[in-house]
Amino acid sequence: MNTGEDIQGLRKILDFTRLISIAVLCIHFYQVCYQVFKMWGWTAGITDRLLANIVHTALFDNPWSPKFAALLFLCISLIGVTGKKDEKIERSGIITYMVTGLICYFISILLLYLPLPLKPLAVSYIGITALGYLLVLTGGGQLSRLIKKSLDKDVFNELNETFPQEERLLENEYSINLPAKYKLKGKVRDSWINFINPFRGLLVAGTPGAGKSYFVIRHIIDQHIRKGFSMFVYDFKFDDLSKIAYNKLLQYYGNYEVKPKFYVINFDDLSRTHRCNPLDPESMEDLTDATEASRTIMMGLNRDWIKKQGDFFVESPINFLTAVIWYLRKYKNGKYCTLPHVIELMQVDYDRLFAVLMEEEEIRVLINPFLSAYQNKAMAQLEGQIASAKIGLARLSSPQLYYVLSGNDFTLDVNNPKEPKIVCMGNNPQKIQTYGAVLSLYISRMIKLVNRKGQLKSSLVVDEFPSIFFLGADSLLATSRSNFVSTTLVVQNYDQIRKDYGAEQADVITGIVGNIISGQVTGSTAKKLSESFGKIMQDRKSKSINSSDISISKSTQMDSAIPASKIASLSSGEFVGVVSDNPEQKINLKMFNCAIQNDHKAIAAEESAYQDIPTVAPVSFGEITENYIQIKREIEFLVEQVCTIIRERASSPEQEVSGDDAKNQVNLKI
Repeated sequence: MNTGEDIQGLRKILDFTRLISIAVLCIHFYQVCYQVFKMWGWTAGITDRLLANIVHTALFDNPWSPKFAALLFLCISLIGVTGKKDEKIERSGIITYMVTGLICYFISILLLYLPLPLKPLAVSYIGITALGYLLVLTGGGQLSRLIKKSLDKDVFNELNETFPQEERLLENEYSINLPAKYKLKGKVRDSWINFINPFRGLLVAGTPGAGKSYFVIRHIIDQHIRKGFSMFVYDFKFDDLSKIAYNKLLQYYGNYEVKPKFYVINFDDLSRTHRCNPLDPESMEDLTDATEASRTIMMGLNRDWIKKQGDFFVESPINFLTAVIWYLRKYKNGKYCTLPHVIELMQVDYDRLFAVLMEEEEIRVLINPFLSAYQNKAMAQLEGQIASAKIGLARLSSPQLYYVLSGNDFTLDVNNPKEPKIVCMGNNPQKIQTYGAVLSLYISRMIKLVNRKGQLKSSLVVDEFPSIFFLGADSLLATSRSNFVSTTLVVQNYDQIRKDYGAEQADVITGIVGNIISGQVTGSTAKKLSESFGKIMQDRKSKSINSSDISISKSTQMDSAIPASKIASLSSGEFVGVVSDNPEQKINLKMFNCAIQNDHKAIAAEESAYQDIPTVAPVSFGEITENYIQIKREIEFLVEQVCTIIRERASSPEQEVSGDDAKNQVNLKI
């Protein structure tokens, strides 16, 4: 019992045991060095007679036995010592004391066999043995002060923050499966990231160099083409992803029932691009299609307008552009319904432009506000309404863009069962402001055609998603599951979406996706991900040190499964996230924190054998210039032809002209 009397009694027993140890050692010294003690006059008859009976016992028959006996009693006395605990004492120092002491303690016996004078021999023997004894005593005393029960050396709490993950390979005809390894309580285990329902949306996040393309996107392209998906790839750094898609199509071409065709949109190298009209009149069924196209173009050209939708000077240019697009759609059944023709028509002077547009009954309601401002000579207001559209679209007025946008090599119905396609659209980071608006139009028009019932399963991969204006991204994610459209959005962090799309739209997009995989991200993105992953039960230990002992208490508590600090310090190839499942294919362990495993040598060998994307057709500078001039001529011819008809109708006495039409014709000086 831990009472004062018990402690005092134990201390007396330990002191007595140590005294016995010292006594045995002293008797041994007296026996071995008796002649020297006699020479010094340190002997007496009564002492000799008392010690003679002890020396004659078996304990002192040789010099080794008393030393072992003294050491044994010393060790016994040290076992019960409870010194004040000290965190600064280390095992290495204790071991040094003990080992050095034992060596000195026992090696001193060798001195007895050396031919040395008695006095120096006796002094050396006693001194070295006593030194060894004291060193052993010092080491043993420190051993009692050592904290034997120390806490785990898991500084970053990595063991506690591990959790079981899915180790089964769960496949179906749509799934994306990534092999990985994860740690569980210090052991490395194999696992699988199973995106068994990619139609619920997949958001891939990670800072530059986190491994988004190398560890995730290339596998999505590979596995979906292998499983017969039609595909659209927005390749921000053309042709990194496009080359993968092209070579995977060559590899798995035989897996398709209806063989798909490969198309590329690339504004930098016109010999390696197909031509496609995003305002294809056959795909524009009513005025709302023109409105969506107009909004996409203007938001792509003026990204800050996304946060100002509804403002007068934002909606006005959108309405004006809508009117121009729909007019060309209705004129001769869409003969000139292309974006280059739209741009050129908007550059016509107001007199003739308004006269031409007022010929189309459906858009008069859109044109009236501009016409009223013009007739009332409110030119400042009119310029504010229209000039922003004209200035923005003027940036797209280049022969290269006109060439690509005015052709009809293919249509944007990527997942057409009769004509499936693999379409890659390349951007250029150095020309993102110009190309981004046009590519946004392509993507918005394509989504409307793809997200329909009765089409083939398709996969949309959008790299650097914030670099384009993705009109209707939230509705696509919400409705694409029933139409078998897999949407993969790649971002660097959530703040990037919030900056380009606004806080509300960003929250909707990031909150509606069912599958999330993130590499290293920092700041609010890491914090939001950590919160969405939730908490797990973790062990906790605490240590308390008093004058003679330590106590360790253990407990469990809920804490973050993947803290934001861990997400912010992930290495390349390490990813965290959550997957979604199906009613018929449940996944209990949806959360993961692992390192995706790539066969680097196999991938390098595969890439070295990749074929370059073939040349579509050689294009000369003259052809590009001729196309550019031809579009301008066609718009000039259209305007002149319509104005001529208006003049003839106005001058003909047999033609009845309404009061409003006559007034417009006079004011417009036609």
